Amino acid sequence: MAISSKARETHLGLCLVALGFSVIGLGQQTGGGKGSPNDGLKSRVLNYKLVAWPLEAKSAAGFDAGWNFIQVAAVAALPNGNILVLHRGAHPLLEFEPSGKFIRSWDNVAFSEGKVAAIPQKDWENRSHYAAVYGPAGCDSCGAHTVRVDPEQNIWLVDAGSHVVYKTNQQGKVLMQLGTKGAAGTDSTHFNLPTDVGFAPNGDIYVSDGYGSARVVKFTHDGKYLLQFGKRGTGPGEFGLPHNVVVDARGRVYVSDRDNQRVEVFDANGKFLSQWAGTGGYSALAITKDQKIWTGSVLRELDGTVIGRLPEGVGAHGGIALHPSGDVYLGQLRGIVQKFAKQ
Repeated sequence: MAISSKARETHLGLCLVALGFSVIGLGQQTGGGKGSPNDGLKSRVLNYKLVAWPLEAKSAAGFDAGWNFIQVAAVAALPNGNILVLHRGAHPLLEFEPSGKFIRSWDNVAFSEGKVAAIPQKDWENRSHYAAVYGPAGCDSCGAHTVRVDPEQNIWLVDAGSHVVYKTNQQGKVLMQLGTKGAAGTDSTHFNLPTDVGFAPNGDIYVSDGYGSARVVKFTHDGKYLLQFGKRGTGPGEFGLPHNVVVDARGRVYVSDRDNQRVEVFDANGKFLSQWAGTGGYSALAITKDQKIWTGSVLRELDGTVIGRLPEGVGAHGGIALHPSGDVYLGQLRGIVQKFAKQ
C-alpha cells in the first residue's frame, strides 16, 4: 500500500523518537519551540510555498515506496543546481535534481558510526556537554554532520565522530583533510567532534569545533593553521555549542551558538563584535548572494533584524541549500527534506 508523504513523515518521526536516535539532534529540532523573543517565528510569512520533495522512490514491483532518510543532517546546492542530501544511513550522501529525481549516491567517504550524545547535566562542570558513542551502540554513518559547497565548487564533508573535515572535488576525490581521523584533540591538527565549515572571501577556512570543544579554528585556503577563538561559557565570544559557521562578503564570521540560543558575530581574526540573543535553539546558517542570512527558517539582515520566515517548518540541523532559482531546502533530523519554492 502506498503511504502518503505526510504519513511517512509522521511515522518516521515517531520511530526516531522511539529508538532514541541522537538525543542532541532531537533536542535541536525542538529547541526554540517555546518561543524566544528574537526567534522570528511570529514574523511575516515570506513568499514561498512548501512542495513535496523528492520524487517517490520505487519498490521492486514498481510502486511508490518513499525515501528512507535517516536523520537528514545537511543539504547543499551544487553548481549545476542539483541538491546534495546528507543523512545518517547506509548511503549517506545522495544527489537529486531540483525536480526531486534521484541521480546517484556518492560513496567516496565512509562516515564514522560515532553517535553524539548528551552528558548528564550534573556532570557539566568545566567540561563538554557532549560525547560520542561508538561501536554497536552507535549507528550507520552517525558521524555525517555537514555538507557544504565552497565558492570554488569543491564539496566539503564534516565527519563529527571521526573528528575530521574533508574537501573533495566534483568527482568525489578527497583533496584535503583537516583534523586527525579517529583522534580527538584541541590543537592545530585535531578536532573534538567538529560541526561545520565556512569559507571567507579570500579563501580562508573556518571550522566550528563543536560538540567536544568550544571554539572556531581558522585555516588558510591550503589548510595551514592560522588561529582559533572561543571557549566554553555564556559570555560574549564564548560558546555553549558552536554548531554552524558562515562568512559574509566583508569577512565577518557568524556562528550559531546553539546551546545558548544565539548567533555571535566576529571579525576575520575572531574578535567578538556582537550577538543576537534569543534566536532559539536552531543551528543552520546560510548567507544569500544579496547578503542576507538564514537562521533556520528565518531570514534576517546581517545586523540580525528579522525580515520574515518560511511558511512551514522551523529550524534545520545544519543544512540550508540555497538554489539559484531562489528556492530554499531545509534538512530536518526527523528524516525529511523540506523544499520551499519561491513564488
